[in-house]
Amino acid sequence: MENLGKLILRVSVAGLMLPHGIHKLMNGIGGVKYLLGQAGMPQFLSYGVYVGEIVAPILMILGLYTRVSGLLISFTILVATAAAHAHEIFKFTEYGGLVVELNALYIFGSLAVALIGPGKFRLGNQRGFWKE
Repeated sequence: MENLGKLILRVSVAGLMLPHGIHKLMNGIGGVKYLLGQAGMPQFLSYGVYVGEIVAPILMILGLYTRVSGLLISFTILVATAAAHAHEIFKFTEYGGLVVELNALYIFGSLAVALIGPGKFRLGNQRGFWKE
């Protein structure tokens, strides 16, 4: 059951992140460049969104380089949160939830995947420093 839980976590976090990346692929990253510029960050970082929202989620779903992809997704959402929601981090909605609760769920969910690994239901047999 533990491996099934890891699969469900992997697929849910990455599967919900992937459409965000596909949207940016289809419609461009002008909004991301703008937000990074407004936050005083270099605009070239906006191209990292393709790695963090497309490549990393696909790898995570497949169970390839899962720990690295979890860290990439976490980093991508941390940067996005800093750029777009820095002033709302500790604010609440009218329903009592944090304004950035979805961002936090992506950050901590992908970080959890990075820490626990892919489980047995994955493509390939990873070896190396961060194997299961």
